[in-house]
Amino acid sequence: MLRIACAPRPNLLQRANQYGFDFHTIDGEPYWDENHYYQFTLQQIERDLEDPTNELEALCMDLVEQVVRDEYWLTKLQIPKHQWQLILDSWRFKEPSLYGRMDFAYNGNGPAKLLEYNADTPTSIYEAAFFQWIWLEDQVKAGTLLRSTDQFNSIQEKLIAQMAKIPSDGEMHFACCQDSTEDRATVEYLEDCAQQAGLATRFIYVEDIGVNTKGQFTDLDDYEISCLFKLYPWEWMLTDPFSDYLAKSKTRFVEPAWKAILSNKGILPLLWQFHKGHPNLLPSYFEGEQKADLGNSYCKKPLFSREGANISLIEDGKPTLAVGGEYGEEGYIYQSLSPLPRFNESFTLIGSWVVGHEAAGLTIREDNSLITKDTSRFVPHVIVG
Repeated sequence: MLRIACAPRPNLLQRANQYGFDFHTIDGEPYWDENHYYQFTLQQIERDLEDPTNELEALCMDLVEQVVRDEYWLTKLQIPKHQWQLILDSWRFKEPSLYGRMDFAYNGNGPAKLLEYNADTPTSIYEAAFFQWIWLEDQVKAGTLLRSTDQFNSIQEKLIAQMAKIPSDGEMHFACCQDSTEDRATVEYLEDCAQQAGLATRFIYVEDIGVNTKGQFTDLDDYEISCLFKLYPWEWMLTDPFSDYLAKSKTRFVEPAWKAILSNKGILPLLWQFHKGHPNLLPSYFEGEQKADLGNSYCKKPLFSREGANISLIEDGKPTLAVGGEYGEEGYIYQSLSPLPRFNESFTLIGSWVVGHEAAGLTIREDNSLITKDTSRFVPHVIVG
């Protein structure tokens, strides 16, 4: 795993504008960073990232099967009791999942360690699936990279194939919140994938979704929403005012309601409890249940949290870093610390995409802090050898 400096494409801004990459810069700072790239061998990809991702995905499916019918674990995960049946039904009826992203600490040697599973509304899929592939093609055309250079990236083709498998009556609505340029661009990309899968699509902001007299969700044209991809987390949906209509509605949601289990950081102590010693897992415990194998260096994470919010690090028993935010009311988990590799002043996080329950490609994020946040830089990667 090498970090190799390279010159940015001279037409980078033109390419970003051409493909609607409106958030390549965030708050005046580069979000997309092609001043360097990461290089992996094929063995590193297959042995250390792809295979563990597939194995952990299988363990996660087994975990849902155990948790979804267990009132103790559903309570432990702080899932509202009045929504338990909704989640059980979505699992029992095998409602299909589209995607997720596992985040790993990995430095090119030894087993990658799972830090968390963003299983419901993971972002950066447009950058990973599409724009970094365009970067690779441009660099090969320019002679900067050899034609034999590859990339671990079958995300888009798998997305299209999986979209075609989701029962949708030939049409799918797509939704996100109004106040996020990044979310809107991500949903536009996924809508394009759905169209390539042969589906008719409609877009609506989450705030504009209504309910008709039959209790069915509708768009602004009063058209009933039969299938909805929502870039909107289940922990919010389950407690929103309209949540009473979720079970009554005939809407099929993507991601399905059972993803409320896997998008909860409480799965980390559960995975450790059920598979203690697994090489890709870290000792993890619910708050108040810490054990000796956690050690004196660990990470404190809310059950519900996004983009590093309310995460804190304790090293050798002393607090060293914390990020503010609005999460934590539901409780915390503790996870043994596996520091991210450092390249110069940057700490590197590996995100491994799962599409249709199969490993599909990488997101690589850098930050000057050990905690990856929404502004952390995206860096492309290649496979050589």
